[in-house]
Amino acid sequence: MAYADQQMSGNRIVAIIIVALIHVAVGYALVTGLAYSAVKKAIERVTTVDIEEPPPPEEEPPPPEPQPDTAPPPPVAPPPPMNISPAPPPIQTQPTIPPPAPIAVRVPPPAPVVAPPPAPPPPPRVQPKSATPKGNPGSWANANDYPSRALREEKEGVTRFSVQIDANGRVTNCTVTGSSGTPELDSTTCSLIQRRARFNPATDGEGKPTSGSWSSSVRWQIPQ
Repeated sequence: MAYADQQMSGNRIVAIIIVALIHVAVGYALVTGLAYSAVKKAIERVTTVDIEEPPPPEEEPPPPEPQPDTAPPPPVAPPPPMNISPAPPPIQTQPTIPPPAPIAVRVPPPAPVVAPPPAPPPPPRVQPKSATPKGNPGSWANANDYPSRALREEKEGVTRFSVQIDANGRVTNCTVTGSSGTPELDSTTCSLIQRRARFNPATDGEGKPTSGSWSSSVRWQIPQ
């Protein structure tokens, strides 16, 4: 009995010492600023036991559904293409009637202003006179002046001519108005008239000399 009491007292002493050490460790942790959680975890590790539960069993996937055995359908050849051209729709033509042409309104032009006829010139103080030859015009060109070539060839004919006369009565120009058929007779006629003819000049309405004209002819005939 005494031995048992000693043994129990010894265990109590050991427990007291362990508890005292724990309190010393806790106080030291509080003094040194250690995290309270670390001490708490240490205590829980000492006093608690972690029991891990086994994971639930995995569910097996359902078996695949059985598919009925069906044979593939036989191949079907497509029908040959058929070229069916639809008939074109009928084309309806409708003649287009042009609109009526607008009625053209023709405005007559204004009547021209007719100027009054000019006043007639005053009557001349003196009756105008045309130029007149001085002397005998037959002496200006005659058979005595027959060109030698025309005489040898026995050329004959009538040369008609017209001359321009200045205010002094002299011939300024001679023009053959009707040929005799022989150039020598025509040229000889104008050459003799310009050299020999003299005229009284023409006069105007005031009696003053002015230019004028005169016409005549020469008959060329070989004397017998």
